[in-house]
Amino acid sequence: MEFHIPYHSYRTQYTSKYAALYHALHDEILANRLKLNTKLPSSRELAVLFGLSRGTVNQVYEMLIAEGYLQADVGRGTFVVYASGQEKKEHVSRKEFRLSVWGTRVLDGDWVGRGEGQGQGQGQGQGQGQGQGQGQGQGQGQGQGQGQGQGQGQGQGQGQRRKISFAVGRPLMDEFPRELWNRGMYEQVRRMTESPHEEAYNAEGHYALREAIAQHLRRMRGIDAPPERIVIVNGSMQAIALLTQVLVNEGDPVVLERPGYPGTSRAVLAAGGVPVHAAVDGQGLVPQPWNARLMFVTPSRQYPTGAVLGLERRQQLLRWAEEQGAVIVEDDYDSEFRHRGRPIEPLKVLDQEEGRVVYIGTFSKTMLQELRIGYVVLPEALQVAFVAAKRLYEPHPSGLLEQRSLAAFMASGGYERHLRRMRRVYASKFLLLQALLQEQLSTLFEWVESDSGLHLFGWWRGDFNSYASYAAACREVGVSWSDAAFYDLPQERAGAIFGFAHLTEEEIRSGVALLRHVYEIVTK
Repeated sequence: MEFHIPYHSYRTQYTSKYAALYHALHDEILANRLKLNTKLPSSRELAVLFGLSRGTVNQVYEMLIAEGYLQADVGRGTFVVYASGQEKKEHVSRKEFRLSVWGTRVLDGDWVGRGEGQGQGQGQGQGQGQGQGQGQGQGQGQGQGQGQGQGQGQGQGQGQRRKISFAVGRPLMDEFPRELWNRGMYEQVRRMTESPHEEAYNAEGHYALREAIAQHLRRMRGIDAPPERIVIVNGSMQAIALLTQVLVNEGDPVVLERPGYPGTSRAVLAAGGVPVHAAVDGQGLVPQPWNARLMFVTPSRQYPTGAVLGLERRQQLLRWAEEQGAVIVEDDYDSEFRHRGRPIEPLKVLDQEEGRVVYIGTFSKTMLQELRIGYVVLPEALQVAFVAAKRLYEPHPSGLLEQRSLAAFMASGGYERHLRRMRRVYASKFLLLQALLQEQLSTLFEWVESDSGLHLFGWWRGDFNSYASYAAACREVGVSWSDAAFYDLPQERAGAIFGFAHLTEEEIRSGVALLRHVYEIVTK
């Protein structure tokens, strides 16, 4: 059978045959080289063509079917059902991005371009030393204002109960490779003293780290972005604030998820924007024909509910952005730890032609939170304005020692090894907590289905008074959680967020048992 995809070239990029075949097919579909209604070879034919097992081919087909790219019809075969939309682009009037008045002034200012003669730092030998690792950046779900049970799992003194807190924003630090990281930090200190000024004006951040992030995104998230499109930031909140200032004028509507991360709404309000609250259901944000030019969204794992935005809705958002000339800021927060299946690609991957998606990532849940390292993948049309804004506030990049250390940690393979180890640890806790909550507390909470992340979300089935009474009774016996009211819930609903990363499995079991015990007491 005549069938051509660049499978063999993908084998040079991916270590597994499964990954190579998956990305070869996936990218051909997105690029519209495998067009809508194209019939694919049978699993037997494709296996023979590329020397694969039928099991590998079937696994890839099943994943692409689950993600909405293919459809299998019994007796007919497997067909492409994803329409790239490229045929329609000539009928759509494309609009350029509109910067805010502030963003235009920053872009036109005479400080733009100063100090940039230092180049990107390529070839400076930075960061290829011993693995060290670190980063963070986000701020989302830090559990601000929760204050409950801060000493989870610790003795509270004689005669006091042990408190168990299911608060969010607490990654497990026991497994962090401290010695490896410390050795790498010392090595970078030595190197920096040998050439102390070589990156003094690179507002975009350490180039070797941007290279490492580009490689990581290509392998793990399917995002093919050059290092020049990546800017290092001091946590994702800095990226959100800068993007808002660059793009939002007084009175401009900005689409925000509700519930959602409160830092985003604060940034919009500070810039004079008007939040337009988009409803969230069990499948994530609900698309509407908003009259706006900017949106913030968490499609891979809606924050805080954990809902995953399906492929059809992702396509709807991209069509909306194209029609409105809008920018979509995709915050990929809390998506690194997937416990079942394979994630749907980020919006940034689907944004092949228009370049309307800004992608924000962070190391806050995979490394040490205290090192505020995040990153932004920018469309070409926003690159210069964003870097100019960052340079205004930060003419000399901060945290270069940590940036260099993280670059070396990633280049050495230490970061991916750490991720694999933490995925195993967190998956065990996730599946345990999910099963216990479903089994013992589903009469109290409507749990949002989730396959990833470091917390679980539930809508309270009763009224506000019963929720408050139950939460107070739980705190009395020493167990607490993060109240979802902090994340701007719809007025008619209460919700709870149960973080688990910092807890042992024994503490998870004990905590849920206490929650069940309180429920049985209050319902007698």
